[in-house]
Amino acid sequence: MSTTESGITATIVRERGRLKAFIRRRVADPGEAEDILQDVFFELVQAYRLPEPIEQVGAWLFRVARNRIIDRFRKKREEPLPPDDDTEDGLGWLDDSFSSEAGRPESAYSRKALLVAFQHALDELPDNQREVFLAHEFDGRSFKDLAAETGINVNTLLSRKRAAVLHLRSRLRPLYDEFNL
Repeated sequence: MSTTESGITATIVRERGRLKAFIRRRVADPGEAEDILQDVFFELVQAYRLPEPIEQVGAWLFRVARNRIIDRFRKKREEPLPPDDDTEDGLGWLDDSFSSEAGRPESAYSRKALLVAFQHALDELPDNQREVFLAHEFDGRSFKDLAAETGINVNTLLSRKRAAVLHLRSRLRPLYDEFNL
């Protein structure tokens, strides 16, 4: 093992626990936290290949970890709901979630459970978030039109919808996981 490899190994052994704890305090998903940790160590290996040495490796690792965490959160964009179709209830996107199971008894149960959970999650939203979400997703209204009608800034409306979407996702995620959607 070369001195460079032993230096990298020693640094990883020395800093792994603290760095992992630092990341886990900021990232809830253990798998994602581990991915970030591995990214940081990969970047450490890449940095050792550069001609200029890293002065304070510990501080450098934490700075890289913080940047990787920020990058991950920036990359997570809102996943829009699928476009509406022409169903009466405006929830045709739910039908698509169960189309591979059509005709199976558990499909009807899954759909009903998801609809009930969706309605409960909607009811939990503050009025201003629920109104923006429903107007945009179900009525197909643009944020520009909503802003003109209500006198509320477009960015405020976007923020309210984002909060609603995040809440709905977190409330519905267990069902999506349970039904393998």
